[in-house]
Amino acid sequence: MRKLFTFFLVCACLASCAGEQPYPNRAAGIIAQIHNPQSRYVVVACHRGDWRNYPENSIPAIESVIRMGADIVELDVHMTADSVLVLCHDADVKRTTNFSKVFRSEPDKSAKVADLTLAEIKRLSLKRAHGVEIDTMRMPTLEEALRCTKDRICVNIDKGYDYYDAALKVCEKLGVTDQVLIKGKKPIDVVAEHEKPYPHNMMYMPIVDIQKEKGRKLLQSYLDQGVVPLAYEVCWQRNDDGAFADAAAKIIAQGSKVWVNTIWASLCGGDGNDDDAAFACKDPGEVYQQYMDAGVSMIQTDRPELLIGWLRKHGHHTLR
Repeated sequence: MRKLFTFFLVCACLASCAGEQPYPNRAAGIIAQIHNPQSRYVVVACHRGDWRNYPENSIPAIESVIRMGADIVELDVHMTADSVLVLCHDADVKRTTNFSKVFRSEPDKSAKVADLTLAEIKRLSLKRAHGVEIDTMRMPTLEEALRCTKDRICVNIDKGYDYYDAALKVCEKLGVTDQVLIKGKKPIDVVAEHEKPYPHNMMYMPIVDIQKEKGRKLLQSYLDQGVVPLAYEVCWQRNDDGAFADAAAKIIAQGSKVWVNTIWASLCGGDGNDDDAAFACKDPGEVYQQYMDAGVSMIQTDRPELLIGWLRKHGHHTLR
């Protein structure tokens, strides 16, 4: 199990190199920060890419956050009827594509990704967040997305642990396994048993909802067994009991990192603590500074330009 969470020696060596370009590519620099518990660089993960300006989980949405200087792009996957992983958040394609228009002559046609072939999905145009379809944009496969991100940005495959084996096969084919992160809520021994057959695994981090019994028990199991993951995704709904501060302190003392989702208030302590609250403030630091104070070094955001700009202004987002 411990091999899943050890530092990549290459990245550690790269991180210690002197010179203006200590890393062979930007993804390697990001990986070095993720694997270094002493790094105070704040890793920025973008939720579904730049979905405000492009269709979510699309190649242009990925390209946009790369241009912004983001560190991780979070992507969602589902598997088609012919066993191809594609980027789609929902189990069906109705919300994000023009499915109803394309298949209007087949009223009984299933819109579930699992019931559609890749060829059928590639007939569909993606929609922007406000519902306008873009007839030049198609739903990418995971392989197409990883070809785009390779060496340029790291990837968090969300909703993906059930597809771990298929996703790992794609990563290994492209040589990007070290650049891909996957998360889950499964017990330590289940993850260890699943990943043991593979000589090379994606980065893994547990998700702990610290105001729910299952999440508290999962965190405690890592602490009790002395298993140190690269980071924990920590979720909490209220700021009235000190649960987050206590969990963050224990995680950092263990030598791991804290990942916080500021995309929705329900994931980071309630109203006033999320990206929209930061956007409404004259100074985004009224929201984001609390996470710096708690030692958070990984943030998933829905407003990457805002967060990256604030972090850089205060010296929290410069690769060294």
